[in-house]
Parts: sequence; structure tokens; C-alpha cells
Amino acid sequence: MNPAERVRLGRTKVEVTRLGLGLGPLGGLYAPVGEEQARATVTQAWRLGIRFFDVAPFYGHGLAERRAGPVLAGLPRDEITVSTKVGRLVRPGGGDVDGAWAEAGGETSVFDFSGAGVLTSYRESLDRLGLDRADILHVHDPDEHWEQASGEALPTLAGLRAGGRIGAVSAGMNQAAMLADFVRTGLVDCVLLAGRFTLLDRSGADELLPLCAERGVPVIAAGVFNSGLLADPRPGAPYDYQPATAAQLARALAVREVCERHGVPLRAAAIQFPLTHPAVASVLVGARSPEEVADAVRMARVPIPATLWTDLEEST
Repeated sequence: MNPAERVRLGRTKVEVTRLGLGLGPLGGLYAPVGEEQARATVTQAWRLGIRFFDVAPFYGHGLAERRAGPVLAGLPRDEITVSTKVGRLVRPGGGDVDGAWAEAGGETSVFDFSGAGVLTSYRESLDRLGLDRADILHVHDPDEHWEQASGEALPTLAGLRAGGRIGAVSAGMNQAAMLADFVRTGLVDCVLLAGRFTLLDRSGADELLPLCAERGVPVIAAGVFNSGLLADPRPGAPYDYQPATAAQLARALAVREVCERHGVPLRAAAIQFPLTHPAVASVLVGARSPEEVADAVRMARVPIPATLWTDLEEST
């Protein structure tokens, strides 16, 4: 895998690198990051050839956008692809009700998939980022809001695309079934699937990925470590944002054993596995330090024999 290879997203003019940087950790996910380290992380990604950066208002309740913005705004705009998300507005009060953001202040995120809410969210994201546009906008986690997300948010994004204010319409979720429903509307150019096409959870391949391949809707794969278990399988490691069960840990260790027999680091297999499906265009990896970015790029470049995928299919 060449992490710096650029590919076009379906019928759009938007291009992404095979490896993209997920900026969620820079919002202080579970542990503080700090301003200097956050900016150094984005800078390192640029230096190593990553040109695709994904963020959201929800990440640190605006903090990730504010931290990444000054670096992204200083890069050649036509050489980078920036995606952010709509469906949550950052508002005062409540603090970190989710318990995920270690550096959250007096702001919280509230759901709003209305047309007006989408336009407000986009405007406020651009203000935090210091940019005049995003290339991709994802409808973010509309699990309990399908009617408003499909009936108001999605058409509003299509209007932004028609007006040249964004390059691609997408939806980003931790589930595959509703993403398939979004694809069937014919309004999305791509989708972001988190945690559902990984070495431990291949449920995205049941319906969504074949549908996307059939309709020419590229998939951006995220959550490839399933929150951390596939990066470092150990007791207490997170799996989908909860401590892994004994059974989940045992599966991850079994996958690591197969990888080690082939001389391949588990992290390398986790990053590269989604690209074994033709519908997947890019893989997003979150990082909270320049060292983690460098490691992700190294893992993306590790040669992987086809027999590893076959052996994993047979043994896990």
C-alpha cells in the first residue's frame, strides 16, 4: 500500500490519499493532547505525504477543529482534502457529557440534523478551521435521526454540492445498515464506515460494501483498530469504545498470532485490510502524536503476502 497514492472519489472531483489522518484524538480523546502536540501531529502527516484530513465538530466539542485549523490553513489548499461533519452543534453548557473528551471545557455537542442546523454547523466548522470550504461533508452518526437526516440534512448537503460549496456528500457512521440506506437515496457520493470492516468485524461486507461497489460509491474505512484492541491487544484495551471482553481479546490475540507467522505486524494488517475490498478507497487512522503518524505510515508500507489474508479468513 502506498499511503500517499491519490485516488478520486467516484464521480466527484475530490481526491483522497490511500491513508488519511483522523483528527478525533486531537480533541483530547480519553487523554489530553495539548495544542503544540496536536499541531505537530498534523504537520507530521503532511510531511509524510498524507493529504486527507478528517475532523468533526464533535471531536473535543470543537477543539480538534480549532487545533488542526491553523496548520491546515497554512498548507496549499488545492493539495489537501478536508472533510468535516454535520449533525451536531457545539453549544455552551453541559461540559463533557460523553466522558470521552479529556480537555473539554464548558461546551457540549447537541444533535441537529435540520437543514438550518446543517448550514449553521458547516459555517461554524469553517470558522473554527479557518478555511473557506470543506471538500467532503459527512452526515455524522444519525442513528436515531434517520427521518430528519435523510429528509433535511442530506438534501441540504446536496444543495451545497450543487452550489460548489463542497465537493462531495457523505454519511459517516459506526454501522453499515443505515449507510446502505443512505447509498440507496442516490444522494451520497461516498460513505465513511467506522469499525465495521476490520480484522475483527467484517459486517460491512455483508450488504454495504457490495452495494457501494455496484453503485460506484467509494467507502472510506475508519476505526480500523476497533478503538485500540487491534493496535495493542491486552487486557483492558478498548474495543468499540468499551473495555474488550475476554472473548474479544482472545480473537485479537489469535489474529496477531496469524500475522506474526507471516512476519507482519498486527497494526500493518489492520490498516491495510480494508483496502482488500475494491469498494474501499481510503483508510483513516487516528493519531495523537507525530510518532503515531509515523508509525501508521510505516505500517501502511509493510508488504503483506496474499496468503496472510487467506489464512486470516480461514482461522478467525
